[in-house]
Amino acid sequence: MYNNPNKPVPTPYGAGYPGPGYGQPTAQSVPPMIPAGSSITAAGQPIPTAAAPTTPGQLPMEQSFIENILRLNLGKIATLYMTYENNTQWNAKIFKGRLEAAGRDHIIISDPKTGMRFLLLMVNLDYITFDEPLQYTYPYGSAPLPGR
Repeated sequence: MYNNPNKPVPTPYGAGYPGPGYGQPTAQSVPPMIPAGSSITAAGQPIPTAAAPTTPGQLPMEQSFIENILRLNLGKIATLYMTYENNTQWNAKIFKGRLEAAGRDHIIISDPKTGMRFLLLMVNLDYITFDEPLQYTYPYGSAPLPGR
């Protein structure tokens, strides 16, 4: 039988449905991955943005997170106040030690006397105190933290 390109071909899926795979994304319909904080052109293409410059001793623009503040103060003695919910042995605990490392979800301190290291989870952290001034430059300008 002769196929007429101008006449729609009936499908077992009903009128208007081209067949298996209908509605599945194609390479042309999947939007490109755009990094957070980037802008896009009217055509939907990402506009590259330069990374915020960092100065030693200063936090990157808009990066005033606890782990970044702690990283600026590695080596200092800290007292960490932690709470452990639903713990029958100890609900709250205080740790004191030298700040060794800090990540998004953890802090590592060491006891200067014994060398014992503690890996503490940020989820349990209430607050931290230091007995000496902190290294901290406010990330949204050049004004230092008051009292420095």
